[in-house]
Amino acid sequence: MLEVRGVQARYGDAQALWGVDLDVAAGEMVCIVGPNGAGKTTLVKTIAGLHAAAAGSVRMDGVELTAVPGHKVCDYGVATVPEGRRVFGHMTVRDNLLLGAYRRAARRVYRETEEEVYRLFPRLRERQGQLAGSLSGGEQQMLAIGRALMARPRLLLLDEPSLGLAPVIVDEVFDALAAVTRTGMGVLVVEQDVQRALEACGRGYLLIEGRIVTAGTTEALRSTDEVRQRVLGM
Repeated sequence: MLEVRGVQARYGDAQALWGVDLDVAAGEMVCIVGPNGAGKTTLVKTIAGLHAAAAGSVRMDGVELTAVPGHKVCDYGVATVPEGRRVFGHMTVRDNLLLGAYRRAARRVYRETEEEVYRLFPRLRERQGQLAGSLSGGEQQMLAIGRALMARPRLLLLDEPSLGLAPVIVDEVFDALAAVTRTGMGVLVVEQDVQRALEACGRGYLLIEGRIVTAGTTEALRSTDEVRQRVLGM
């Protein structure tokens, strides 16, 4: 599904990513972990077309995305849940969801998708007429994920989905992500809660100073010195 090869990214003269390679297959949840400033958010933005790659390839089902304008990347099956949720607080929960279904293919089945989102997050059904800005942080995260799912993606990118959330809400969020992978969707998660990410995902990548230092099953990653010392602080 997703194939990233040799991706580099820069901010002016500052190099942020150095030759990153990674893969996400259909129906699997993969995490990217690493210390603050490692380049995790830049990597997600580059895959999503929100930051231009300086070199390398990002392919989704064989289509080269680095040549696709950022606002068109969603048409190729990629949806992003940004850090900080970024819901439209002055709009209702339902209107936020409907904004996610702007793709022509998604608009045709928006009622069906909306029901799927409500089954995944029943609280959103209860609050569909409520202003998004009045929701709790956890509910806003559910809404941000639901809005992305309304686009009917094949790959979901999430940047720090647990940030600022209570542990019980984090469990709900990761349970929902596990449910969407069972439908065949691929999920790539950048996560500051490293323990939770390693528990939830099947595979992972350790990113340090813009480079993939190690990769493998999350069970294997948890036992590596790099993860134990540089991320978990053990």
